[in-house]
Amino acid sequence: MLRWTITFIIIAIIAGVLGFGGIAGAASGVAKICFFIFLVLFVLSLIRGKR
Repeated sequence: MLRWTITFIIIAIIAGVLGFGGIAGAASGVAKICFFIFLVLFVLSLIRGKR
């Protein structure tokens, strides 16, 4: 689960740099989606880790 979390945050950072830097307009939306997926996976990882 932690590997997926790290993968999604890296994808979100790359898409954010491309989208917010003006290189690709669609990458901004992808970055937002990936970031929210990262947040959900991160919270789930924290909850499962405490058990």
